[in-house]
Amino acid sequence: MKKKNLHIEFEETVALVNNFTEPIPADVLLKLYAYYKIANSNFDNPGSKTPLINAFKANALFQAKNMSKKQAMKSYIELAIKELK
Repeated sequence: MKKKNLHIEFEETVALVNNFTEPIPADVLLKLYAYYKIANSNFDNPGSKTPLINAFKANALFQAKNMSKKQAMKSYIELAIKELK
């Protein structure tokens, strides 16, 4: 069986996370957030109306700042599969 294209697998995993109905722990959500932003080269400031949430998101991005887009996609997939399945 041929290995799935990383971008396709990433998009499918993003859909899985977006459609997940059970609560996801905050630390996992913050890591997923950071990996997603890096994978999509979206370095805009967090858009929450709550300063504390913005601080947590900014910290998560800071912790993952040296990650490549490819590694961010792989990390997103691995974390989502580990935590949600």
